[in-house]
Amino acid sequence: MRLGIDLLTRHELDGLLTRRWFRRFAFADAELAHAESLAAERGAEFLAGRFAAKEAVLKVLGTGLFQGVVPSHIAVTRDPSGAPAVLLRDSACTAADAAGISRVTVSITHKGELVAAVAVGW
Repeated sequence: MRLGIDLLTRHELDGLLTRRWFRRFAFADAELAHAESLAAERGAEFLAGRFAAKEAVLKVLGTGLFQGVVPSHIAVTRDPSGAPAVLLRDSACTAADAAGISRVTVSITHKGELVAAVAVGW
């Protein structure tokens, strides 16, 4: 089992979210589509939570941002109960295999200006 955690402020990504390259690099299509279905402020908060979750997953995989795993290859979706679910593909799958990780779970929380995420790799 491996553990990863990340914390950021709700508006920490605001400047980057205006850049198309960053949105495509950091987020899966389903995440972007869901964010775009929300009001602007809520969409930015949603993406901040997803980004924190991706950073926590990267720590579980034993790598950091810009170190071989493309964040958009980590999709944080929802399972039928509404809980976040992690789907790994391409470079994220390769890193998970190398780390002996077959499954990753995450928890995301928002409180005031803070967004936090914890990931566990099994």
